[in-house]
Formats: sequence, C-alpha cells, structure tokens
Amino acid sequence: MKLRTTLFASAMMATASANAAELTIEFQNLTQGIYYTPILVSAHPATASLFETGEAASAELQMMAEGGDVSGLASIVASVNGNSAEIQAELTAPGNSRTFMLSTDTDNTVLSLTAMLLPTNDAFVGLDNWVIPEEAGTYTVYLNAYDAGTEANDEIRGGGAPGVAGMPVPPPLEGLVGTGGTGVTTEETNTTVHIHRGNLGDSMQDAGVSDINSSVQRWLNPVAKLTVTVQ
Repeated sequence: MKLRTTLFASAMMATASANAAELTIEFQNLTQGIYYTPILVSAHPATASLFETGEAASAELQMMAEGGDVSGLASIVASVNGNSAEIQAELTAPGNSRTFMLSTDTDNTVLSLTAMLLPTNDAFVGLDNWVIPEEAGTYTVYLNAYDAGTEANDEIRGGGAPGVAGMPVPPPLEGLVGTGGTGVTTEETNTTVHIHRGNLGDSMQDAGVSDINSSVQRWLNPVAKLTVTVQ
C-alpha cells in the first residue's frame, strides 16, 4: 500500500464524508466459470491504496494476486487504522454472492476491495479508493479484473506461492482445469498493474497450450458487481 501525495487524493479527502458510516456490501460474481479467493473489503484513509494501476505491485499485492493470500494487505490496512470486513474463507463460485457488514471510522473515507481470480496466474478483481458517499442510499459499482504484472500468464496448473510459476487449482476447480498444457507464454512485457487481457485457454483437456477451458473460464470485464448500502 502506497501513500498518495497527489492533488487528486487531496481532493478526494476534501469531498469525502466527514462522518463514520455503516455499510452493507454485496459482492456478486458475474462470470461464467471464474471463482474468487477470500475477499478483502476495507475502508481506509484516502492517503493510502491497496494497488495503483501503472505501478509495480507491492509484495502484499503479489501474495494476493498469485496465491489468494490477503493477510498482507489486511495487515497494511490495519497499520493505517483502516476498517476491514470479516474475511470469508470459502471460494465465491460463478453467479454467487457474498455480503459483508462494515462499520467505518471518521477518517476512513474510501472503500477498496481485492480478491484473486481462479484459475489464473495473477489476476485479481479490484476496487481502488472508491469514495464512500455522504448521503444514505444504495450504490452500484461494476468491477474489472486486473493483472498484477508479477507472473507470466502461462495458464498452466501449479504455483500458488509468490514467485512460483503456474496457477493454483484448489479442489472446487480440480475437475474444471485441464493438464498437459505447454504454456501460453513465458514472459510479459507489462510488469505493472494493468487491466487483464483475460484467459485465452484452448479446447483440449489434456494437451494444447493452456490448461484453461476456453469455453468456460474466459471472461470480459466487468467481472463483478458491488452493491453498497450506506446507512
């Protein structure tokens, strides 16, 4: 998480709510065949962020994007006195939703969210410093998938730890992800956080270039819907 020193961040702080808020947050998986790892939902000061597009990923973001481990990001949120919702351990299946309750402190004026997409190498769904509205009501935000830029999108099963190539394949996906892929690529030219190109996949279950099923586990943005109720 990096400190923001830009005029844009200052403007966000000036216009954000000066009061604490009670939030009900519903996260809905909009994809056909993608699962989400545990989801981190946090309110925090606008001077901090979980990720920045166009910049290199932090070690904590890499942990989440490559292996679904949000503990590093959660610790950083705590270090700036942010408020995080209870992290649910189960994967969020295609079409399913998760609901979070979040009480925010006065200084925590923006909302952020991260979770890894499975099966991918280092893709994650992200919300970056969304200003919590001052007015009570229900608000809808559609979320994109980002590439952390920390690992080549080879689309081969394996990995799960930062710096280890390959895609983690937990039990719910075991029968959905193939084997024997030779690899879509071995390197990426963009090593900063950026909009993900999406899974490519192929139609071969035990061969081809990818272990991803191109008819099931591809996606187009947006990949998730967030409904935020401010009380």
